[in-house]
Amino acid sequence: MNSVAQKASELGLPKPKVIVEPGRSIVGTAGTTLYTIGAIKDIPNVRKYVSVDGGMVDNIRPALYQAKYEAMLANRALDKKEEVVSIAGKCCESGDMLIWDIELPVVKSGDLLAVSSTGAYCYSMSSNYNKIGRPAVVFVKDGQADLVVKRESYEDLLRNDIIPERLKDLKKLNKVAL
Repeated sequence: MNSVAQKASELGLPKPKVIVEPGRSIVGTAGTTLYTIGAIKDIPNVRKYVSVDGGMVDNIRPALYQAKYEAMLANRALDKKEEVVSIAGKCCESGDMLIWDIELPVVKSGDLLAVSSTGAYCYSMSSNYNKIGRPAVVFVKDGQADLVVKRESYEDLLRNDIIPERLKDLKKLNKVAL
C-alpha cells in the first residue's frame, strides 16, 4: 500500500485521488511559439521595433512578470546576426513587448520568429483581449505534426454575444440612451 493510501486508511478517510501538475520546470522548455514578422519601425538612434502577429494575447508572461525569452528566425536560422531589435505584439499597448533588444539577422516582413521555451503557460494564460482569437496548438514529434487545438475564428469569439431585441432595430437604437 502506498504512503498516501496508508495514511488515509490510518485516519479513517477514503483513499484520495492524487494528481501531480508538473509545471513549467518540465513542460516549459517543450513549447516553441511561431510568429510571423509584420511591420518594422526603425527609430534612428533609439530602437528598431519589429511587430509580430501575436503578443500579450497569446503570451502575457513578459508583461505580467517580465519573463525573458530567446528567439531565432526559423526561416533563416543560419544567417549571421547583424542587428538588435525589440519584438512588439499586435495590441499597440506599451506592455505588449515580447522581447527587448535581441540580436537577430536583418529582419524582414514575412520572416518566421521562433520563440523558445513557451510551453508551460502561454496557451492557458492566453486571452481574447481586443477580440483577438487564440492561435492553434500543434504537437510535433519525430517529424510528425498533429493539430491539438484549432485556431479560434472571429465567429468563435462572437458565439456567446447577444444583441437584446430592443437594440436590433437601428431606428430603435437611435432612440435608446445607452
